Amino acid sequence: MQDKPVTLAAVTGAHGVTGEVRLKLFGEGVETLKPHKSFNEGALTLSKIRSDNKGGAVARFAEVTNRNEAEALRGTVLTVPQQALPALEEGEFYYSDLLGLPVVTETGEAIGSICAVENFGATEIIEIEKPDGKKFMAPLTKQAVPEWDSEKLTINSDFVT
Repeated sequence: MQDKPVTLAAVTGAHGVTGEVRLKLFGEGVETLKPHKSFNEGALTLSKIRSDNKGGAVARFAEVTNRNEAEALRGTVLTVPQQALPALEEGEFYYSDLLGLPVVTETGEAIGSICAVENFGATEIIEIEKPDGKKFMAPLTKQAVPEWDSEKLTINSDFVT
């Protein structure tokens, strides 16, 4: 899993006329982006970043010199290799580690795969997509998810809908 890129932000549009871009942040604020000078396998080099005081950020990349180039980046996600992120403590994980993971019951019955991870305040919630396209959610607790690793996530069949 260590070579999988992790998305930290997305460009939502241009800011001003000099090539700055507005960013939607997926981490814990602008401070999580500052240590990274290069994104998307070196395609974008961060030269300046500041908070927009609205939960996002405004950034300047060395490769972007005007508004048209900045606007062309709209929708671009900013990724770094997972090994560029801080080491995890025991029990911690990145949401990206779960995305796409196959889901099975305790008896090994295939249920689907994880398509999203959310946190609405109490605990993480995983969204599982079944082969028929239907989705359901389950809490990421020991009761609902007795175990998971890099190969699969095991869900208690009582939480399958």
